[in-house]
Amino acid sequence: MRQIFSFILCAILFSACGESGMEQSSGEILVRVKDRVFTRGDLKSQIPGNLSSADSTIRAENIIKKWVIDALMDDAAYQNIGDDKAEIDKLVNEYRRSLMRHRYQERIIRDKVSAEISEYEQMKYYEENKQQFVLSENLIRGLFIKVPAGAPGLDNVRKWYRLETEESLEKIEKYGIQNAIIYDYFYDRWVNFNEIMLKIPHQFSNPAQFLRTNDHLEISDSTHVYFLNITEKLPVGSMAPFDYVKIQIQEMLVNKRKISYLREFGESLYRDAVKNGTVRFMTE
Repeated sequence: MRQIFSFILCAILFSACGESGMEQSSGEILVRVKDRVFTRGDLKSQIPGNLSSADSTIRAENIIKKWVIDALMDDAAYQNIGDDKAEIDKLVNEYRRSLMRHRYQERIIRDKVSAEISEYEQMKYYEENKQQFVLSENLIRGLFIKVPAGAPGLDNVRKWYRLETEESLEKIEKYGIQNAIIYDYFYDRWVNFNEIMLKIPHQFSNPAQFLRTNDHLEISDSTHVYFLNITEKLPVGSMAPFDYVKIQIQEMLVNKRKISYLREFGESLYRDAVKNGTVRFMTE
């Protein structure tokens, strides 16, 4: 059996050398269980490209064996379910129709209702409901850069990352593209300070206190140096800026209008269908 899987895997890897060969062989049947088939393309899509040949062979064996067992189990269940088969088919059809309705409703909500909500309406809602948007996390604007400990020009980075002049930003951006592991420029948007802390190998026992007393941070470990420049900060308990909660407000307004829109949409479908004869009430 292992030899069979090794042969299958080698054939797959060989066919991947040429795109045309891969396309031609992607539908080749590897296993058949009655009227169900498992193809070379099915298998190839489930095997990561970074595995060794031995690991790939084991993975292929497990994938195919599981597929065969599932197919046999499905067939056994279908043959022996008895009177429940009709009920299951009914439930499947109802679920399918429900899923299609839900997908369609989500699409028309996204395309219609979301498009109708202007930025003016979002801002108006924000101004009238600011008490809903009190920050539960610290926000900052600034710059974060992570570079290898042996990277060239670290002394220049130490000067540039603190400055906010156009010249220094241009220099550090060019440096970041060439040398940085992470270069995150967020002078123009608010980010959660917790997200930045996760990138820095340092335990902040009191993040709020750190933000009150620091605008810059440089930390290094055995492999990297981390630079953080903070230009603006908003502590927990502050009013969230509109730009930070804009998407949240959009979703809130969409949800408020969704029910009434779908009800009106359904009524419109009903009226039109009755009018054009799609729906006919069978009376004596």
